[in-house]
Amino acid sequence: MIDITAEHKAVADFLAEAEEISDQLGSELADLADMAESGDIKPDLLNSIFRGAHSLKGLAGMFGFKEIAELSHNMENLLDWLRLGKLNPDQHLIGVLSDSFDLMSTLIRTLSEGGSTSQHLPAISNCVAKINACLDLPDQVSTTSPLASLGLPDRVLESLTEYEEHRLLDNLAKGKKIYSVHTCFDLSTFDEELSRISEQLKTCGEIVSTLPSMSSNMETHIDFDLLFGTSATVAQLTELIGNDAISISTLGINSAAVSNVAVSTPVTTSVINLDKEEFDTVTPAVAHPENPQKDDSLSSKSMSGTVRVDIGKLDELMNIVGELVLAHSSIGGIAVRMRNEGFSRMAIDLGKAAKVLERKLTDLRKGVLEIRMIPVGQLYDKMSRIARKISREQGKKVELKFFGADTELDKLIVEDISDPMMHIIRNAVDHGIEMPETRLACGKEEKGTIRISSFQKGNHVIIEVEDDGAGIDIEKVKAKALQKNLIQDAAALTDREALELLFLPGFSTADKVSEISGRGVGMDVVKNNISAVSGMVDIESRKGGGSRFIITLPITLAIIKALIISCAGRTYAMPITSVLETLLINVSDIKTIERKEVIHLRESTLPLLRLDTFFRIEHPQQPQEQLYAVVVGAAEKRLGIVVDDLLGQQDIVIKSLGEAFKRFKGISGAADLGDQRTILVLDIGGMISESMKTGN
Repeated sequence: MIDITAEHKAVADFLAEAEEISDQLGSELADLADMAESGDIKPDLLNSIFRGAHSLKGLAGMFGFKEIAELSHNMENLLDWLRLGKLNPDQHLIGVLSDSFDLMSTLIRTLSEGGSTSQHLPAISNCVAKINACLDLPDQVSTTSPLASLGLPDRVLESLTEYEEHRLLDNLAKGKKIYSVHTCFDLSTFDEELSRISEQLKTCGEIVSTLPSMSSNMETHIDFDLLFGTSATVAQLTELIGNDAISISTLGINSAAVSNVAVSTPVTTSVINLDKEEFDTVTPAVAHPENPQKDDSLSSKSMSGTVRVDIGKLDELMNIVGELVLAHSSIGGIAVRMRNEGFSRMAIDLGKAAKVLERKLTDLRKGVLEIRMIPVGQLYDKMSRIARKISREQGKKVELKFFGADTELDKLIVEDISDPMMHIIRNAVDHGIEMPETRLACGKEEKGTIRISSFQKGNHVIIEVEDDGAGIDIEKVKAKALQKNLIQDAAALTDREALELLFLPGFSTADKVSEISGRGVGMDVVKNNISAVSGMVDIESRKGGGSRFIITLPITLAIIKALIISCAGRTYAMPITSVLETLLINVSDIKTIERKEVIHLRESTLPLLRLDTFFRIEHPQQPQEQLYAVVVGAAEKRLGIVVDDLLGQQDIVIKSLGEAFKRFKGISGAADLGDQRTILVLDIGGMISESMKTGN
């Protein structure tokens, strides 16, 4: 009998680790593709990618996911040959690695969705065949070290691994000098000191190998010889390290043999040891003096202070906090009623207890929210892979620039906007950035630029995606709208209104359908998904000057403070993050411009929306001289919502209304007020968009 619970736990445990490794692999492979174009590949990057594939292989093997293990095993083979210099990182090889990673991501996602990776066996076989084709080189077996003729000391030659030999040859081929940096450290602090010296040296060169050597006092000290390749002089290195106890000497290498060896490094086709662990420098184990009180090797304490928590558990915890907030509101209401009914002393005591509870709940809510927050930079890595892949397929040159990666958003909001962001990036590369020859003919740089930036503005986070491509042809958009009978008069349509047409279902200006975009199923998805998290998206564009998409998002949707209002006998909640101010306006101050009600507010015109009219609620209007208006805003848009009364502020937990109610505009969810009443929560961003579109 199969233990389904254990099987699900194995998948969950694997995914928790594999997703993190996969994200890092994708980002590093994208960097590798950029470096391959320039011809300057950092060995540390290749080593890190190799380690990622190796870790993924071991992890998949441990949990029994043989398809993922097989693919990562073959990727590891290819990466090992690449880091050893047996293969050149050309565009074909980078393409094979990218395709392998894309398939790996598909396998991991299949597991996360409860599917079976065995359905991808044909694709895995095809991918493995491509990898093997890259490795299918003529056998050239060498029995001697390629460095034997360079005059290196025998002790050094015998200690070098195949990878270190390759890195040494590569440094020599680039005309760099090879130094031996001799260090001596106290046993109690050698790991920290060695790490510090290594980081200093890496700023101006490459540490090829770290070799332990004999110390004059082995009981208290340990020595190392660092084989170091650099263009710097001994004097420059001495100044950089700033430690007179460290000696630097130039190795007596036979420079006449360098060029011959560097260009004729033999290719070996021996079986690669796929169970090797680390391939970089390994610090030797050192026997410390006996000290039972400080012997950490006998401790089973974890070295990490981090705990990985399932987002579902955080959601459950946040729901409990939300229920506590509602219970607190009920207690506060009871205290007020008791005071009104003459139980003043008990009401005072209950009110004090409610205040203490409120402070503790505020701290608890803040703590849970902070746990849910993640940096937007996690999105950047995914967008980078998408842009690089599409630009490579289309023969375009695109540079991505990221700003504000540390800006934090709720984990669930980040997940919900990942698909809209992907659509925007794909469109920027496919429709926005021109071909290199076209850009040169227009006087632009050959390589296009896409800037992705994020920053916090009040209680919102703004994400901007800007490209310097061809921009959006407004006249073409109007022509398409006329053709589809979406508008009657193109001349009466402003540029901003024309750009809003791009968000209509099925609307596209593409002349032909491509695999990337042009099917008319992208921008409406973007707007709907962003609206689902109470966000807004705006477009700014100039023909020939590029486009900018501005996404405005709330920081979190878990627990929010809301303004409770009433209209036509019904109660609603407005997220306080969207409320700018409340007004008591005179009816005589309301004017009508192009069939829209407006008022003049501080030297600007504020459009008004009557809530009962928006929801088509029958509301017999009584003659009034003054009305309440709530001024709301999202991004740069402003709107005054006319209501009957303002009932105060309250913390609420927004609950989804489900798929059946998604078609109702202006509603983002429901909330319980804690007194057995359920009210609707207004979608301010959606209401602003609808009012400006329909002229309500």
